[in-house]
Amino acid sequence: MNICIIGTGYVGLVTGSCLADSGNNVICIDIDNDKIEQLKNGIIGIYEPGLENIVKRNYDAGRLSFTTEYSEAIEKSKIIFLAVSTPPKEDGSADLTFIKNASLKLAEYINNYKVIVTKSTVPVGTTNMLKDIISSKTDKQFDVASNPEFLKEGSAVNDFMFPDRIVVGVESKKSEQILRDLYEPFLRKEDRLIFVDIKSSEVSKYASNSMLATRISFMNEMANLCEKVGADISNVRKIMSHDKRIGKEFLYPGLGYGGSCFPKDVKAIIEVGKNFGVPMDLCSSVDKVNNLQREIFFNKIKEYFKDLKGLNISIWGLSFKPNTDDIREAPSINVINNLLDNGANISVNDPVAMDNFKKVFGDKIKYSENNYEILENSDCLVINTEWSVYRQPDFDLIKKKMKKPIIFDGRNLYNPQKLKSLGFYYSNVGFTPDNE
Repeated sequence: MNICIIGTGYVGLVTGSCLADSGNNVICIDIDNDKIEQLKNGIIGIYEPGLENIVKRNYDAGRLSFTTEYSEAIEKSKIIFLAVSTPPKEDGSADLTFIKNASLKLAEYINNYKVIVTKSTVPVGTTNMLKDIISSKTDKQFDVASNPEFLKEGSAVNDFMFPDRIVVGVESKKSEQILRDLYEPFLRKEDRLIFVDIKSSEVSKYASNSMLATRISFMNEMANLCEKVGADISNVRKIMSHDKRIGKEFLYPGLGYGGSCFPKDVKAIIEVGKNFGVPMDLCSSVDKVNNLQREIFFNKIKEYFKDLKGLNISIWGLSFKPNTDDIREAPSINVINNLLDNGANISVNDPVAMDNFKKVFGDKIKYSENNYEILENSDCLVINTEWSVYRQPDFDLIKKKMKKPIIFDGRNLYNPQKLKSLGFYYSNVGFTPDNE
């Protein structure tokens, strides 16, 4: 099929390259000329395992192309995906400016029947609103559909190629059949294609992410309780995970969720509820607990040292999760800002996110490609991201380099008893240190 993707960000680029890899002809549009030129030269601008190779392979094969011009891309394509940004406004609601502008632009070049699909995460009613916008600019036939993405940063290519479900909201049998044919190559082992009405499709993305965010905030609240009563959250988690009704996923306490989806989507669904007169009290609490979790973690460090001024503090991990360079809403930003505000000197290491961090903090902190190098003369080590490279470190080398062997672990990477036996003061999330 001939497909157009409007927007070459995270969602658009993954969607476009993966669809091209299944034999489709895909044209990706972006208004940013510099980004388009970089993509043509093989520079994708984001870190996502496997994405660079799949983009290059399909670009070289001629199945994937990039342009700033709407005319030819829209006219040639049967399916048009809208994958532009819908960032949060100050009140948490989704800013639909980019997707509205893209809809107005594409409407100019509709020359025959098209299926126009919202891939961006949008509030309920947005797809039908865009239908009205496009209808006001053209008399050509088209259908609209909603196809929310459920990609996880760090495994997005695999998630697209081997989806656990594909949700499509449609209004017509014609558009349903076209999209069924498009996704058929990704469903050879099991049909996980779910067709629903458009509004249900739009709500499903917000609902899914809000549920996962709820599990994270719930476990963090339980972890805080465990610390106060002297229980071990890791034991509580194990017990809970053996309940089939609960399962094992998203039960790990830590610094809370971050990234481009969970914070934005939780806030957005709260605002949708307000607009329709539905109090979203649970989601509001989830958001509150998540923000508080970072402060609780920082306060552990402050309470231990009393005065942070002049202390040398080493940071392992900057991205909001491993296997991505995304620092949007990353807990590390909150923690580091608090440390800097209290006069601490900060040295950081992250496998891929330091360049993005430099854009935010500049020379306020020190950077190193070697995670052991920053420990020299350090007063404590703070872990913000659970990168695999940090999971089995050389603890003898850590002790040798640091002033004192003190670790504050926001991701519960290590066994507290083991660290105590090695002579460390070790504080994690959901476990009361007894190694003062």
